[in-house]
Amino acid sequence: MATLFGREIGQDALLERIGGLAQVAGVRFMTLGEGPEAGVRIADVRTGSGLRFQVTLDRGMDIGMAEYRGIPLAFRSPAGDVHPSLYDGRGKGWLRSFPGGLMTGCGLTTAGSPSTDAGEELGQHGRLSHLQAARVSHSGRWDGQECTFTLEGEMRQAATFAENMVLRRVIETRLGRSTIALHDTVRNEGRESSPLMLLYHINAGWPLLDENARLMLCARSTVPRDAEAAPGLARARAFSAPVRGYAEQVFYHECIPDDDGFAAVMLRNAALGLALTVRFRMRELGRLIEWKMAGEGTYVMGIEPANCLVEGRRAERERGTLRFLEPGEEQAFEVEIGVADGEEEIGSFITRHRLS
Repeated sequence: MATLFGREIGQDALLERIGGLAQVAGVRFMTLGEGPEAGVRIADVRTGSGLRFQVTLDRGMDIGMAEYRGIPLAFRSPAGDVHPSLYDGRGKGWLRSFPGGLMTGCGLTTAGSPSTDAGEELGQHGRLSHLQAARVSHSGRWDGQECTFTLEGEMRQAATFAENMVLRRVIETRLGRSTIALHDTVRNEGRESSPLMLLYHINAGWPLLDENARLMLCARSTVPRDAEAAPGLARARAFSAPVRGYAEQVFYHECIPDDDGFAAVMLRNAALGLALTVRFRMRELGRLIEWKMAGEGTYVMGIEPANCLVEGRRAERERGTLRFLEPGEEQAFEVEIGVADGEEEIGSFITRHRLS
């Protein structure tokens, strides 16, 4: 049974009351039409719970705008959903077209800081967020009294004399629910071994992020990335109002998986009675990076499950932690982003995942 507008309702009873499912939920395609966003395809998704989000089909099937009952969940940069043809892959040029949004994908063969590795100059966070999806499809299907909405597509990162990597993404959500499940599979369709670096850049913003917000997780340890972050270690999970001239701080959390092999994280805002939740399978995504950026106008907290750290591919290779996919090999990744509404849902998530 779906829970819609404060009541449980089954398929027959619902369809008696509406002209079509699109009245309460569904997936709708559109194309942006102005400025640097012109031509970008969007899939606008509503679940009926109050959760609405947009998948940017021409930006790696990232999740851009996201809101819950009208409350924005994600930071949005002034750049917007820039068309991928305007991508600058040199150095930190990625920031020129970083839209923020609920989830920006970083990869597929590098993530983190720019570096030069094996003679190749690599820009910040890689190309994934600027790859256009192909073979896009969507469906809304009933299974008994539950309806699941699915959006599928694939992104290819390839070049002559270089890698040929394909990410197939399946995004699922359910009628009346407030969770988004990402089922990703990366396959090496080239003839040579290829580095595989993948990071899910989840960007919480105001009003969910403010002085009342706290990051909760189950972790063995937390360490600062560098000397700039070290002074903030004691308050790594707490947040202030925006600070002029704030310098970003980055922390690495060593999470403890649950019995299903997933780690869980929550950004809880006690004053709003709302929380953003993230779960990810640690077998493939063994790292959790926290990006804390409390500047004026750039007021954002990144929750970033990854299979790498964020110091660039060269550093990953030098540490001996760089992952590879062999020709024909593939690897699956599982990430779930959700909203917990009210103390009962928040408390249940905290207890179930042993967060503190």
